[in-house]
Amino acid sequence: MTHSLFDIEGKKAIVTGGTRGLGRGMAEALLESGCEVAIIGSSDDVFRTVDVFREKGWKCSGVQADLRVREEVYASFEAALKELGGDLDILVTAAGIQRRHSAEDFPVEEWDEVLSINLNAVFIQCQLAGRIMLKKGYGKIINVASMACFFGGQTVPAYSAAKGGVMQLTKELTNDWVGRGINVNAIAPGYMATDMNSALLADEIRNRQISERIPAHRWGTEEDMKGATIFLASRASDYVSGAILPVDGGYLVK
Repeated sequence: MTHSLFDIEGKKAIVTGGTRGLGRGMAEALLESGCEVAIIGSSDDVFRTVDVFREKGWKCSGVQADLRVREEVYASFEAALKELGGDLDILVTAAGIQRRHSAEDFPVEEWDEVLSINLNAVFIQCQLAGRIMLKKGYGKIINVASMACFFGGQTVPAYSAAKGGVMQLTKELTNDWVGRGINVNAIAPGYMATDMNSALLADEIRNRQISERIPAHRWGTEEDMKGATIFLASRASDYVSGAILPVDGGYLVK
């Protein structure tokens, strides 16, 4: 019985940002569990990633798109959906970028870039997925939020604003859709040892300060995203919606 709650074999999923970091870990978790996954990535790395996954015997396809461009957000979703045979059970919006400047110096062009990928594209993808899922009365949407939903951060005004928006969007979509069969949740990763945090990892003082605050005594990895992903993608979370699930080694409660 417990196993069946987490069974997602045969489900169809779109994962944005699935070529590296946390998105790759989330895509891998779905593939390992028997899902068919279409990955949307920003470079031709998406095709190399797909080849690696296919070599393991998994059903995976890839679409390349620049999610800063609204037309490509729409086109890539439709292309990914076509790869899945026109059906969709799970959406994971893991694509994201980071730009760092003090607020008074933050270039508005970079503000637009971050908001376009980290928030605007997320809404469009959720909307498109929702239209499909509502027709069959079932679906799981997993957004990727951040610790920046709970803290203001520093030198990351665009990122914090976007991720705060993702948190509120997740709650609003729940109000609209959970009564019609779609669960919408978000994972809020803590400090993760990924390319996005390379500057923090290289800063000896900040790295030590962060590590000392994490009760788990380590930074997270893409492997740490897998359990939460399977939970939120499966029947085990059928009565969970609008949740912002921290995966942070206890950072928030320290």
